[in-house]
Amino acid sequence: MSVITIERKVLEKNDIVAAENRKAFQENKTFTLNLVSSPGSGKTSIVERTAYLSKRKFKLGVIEGDVQTNLDAERVARYGVPVVQIVTNGSCHLEASLVRNAYNQFEDKSFDVLFIENVGNLVCPAAYDLGEDNKVVIVSTTEGDDKPLKYPAMFRNSSVLIINKTDLIPYLSCSLETLRNNALQINPDLKIFETSCKTDEGIKEWCNWIESKMMK
Repeated sequence: MSVITIERKVLEKNDIVAAENRKAFQENKTFTLNLVSSPGSGKTSIVERTAYLSKRKFKLGVIEGDVQTNLDAERVARYGVPVVQIVTNGSCHLEASLVRNAYNQFEDKSFDVLFIENVGNLVCPAAYDLGEDNKVVIVSTTEGDDKPLKYPAMFRNSSVLIINKTDLIPYLSCSLETLRNNALQINPDLKIFETSCKTDEGIKEWCNWIESKMMK
């Protein structure tokens, strides 16, 4: 019982800060996406391809979350995108206060779109609101087609699913149809994109969707 009470208090405190973040994002007319996945699904590659293909369409900012190193932030910065790194030093998820502190480090906050790339984990980040407009769960075909059934909370709490690394389907036993059906079984309202950062399959459609959702 004490564990449940402590967890509730932690989440309540987080939700208060998340609401403050959301207000700040809305005041700056910034469409904010929280990218969540297991390690190696291709979150950073999705950010890179989005930055490359949409740099003339909208202004993008990125908050990078990692357990250690700033390697992903360095990758994104090569595209001329403002980026702030959060190193959690072992913590398996980002919290709203960490995002607030990172956001305040941007000198210019006039982003059309802000990506928050969460720590690679399909469990803890599901419970933490960061103030985002949408939580986007990314799975790669190399992980198999049963991820939604194994981690239902993440798929239930997300509004968008990106199925990445579709170019590898011919070499895997993963079924796109099964993966889609498993995800929709958990959350029938999921918006689904199928992408490859090698061939750019689906990336244009993803970018067009972002542009259509941006706050005017």
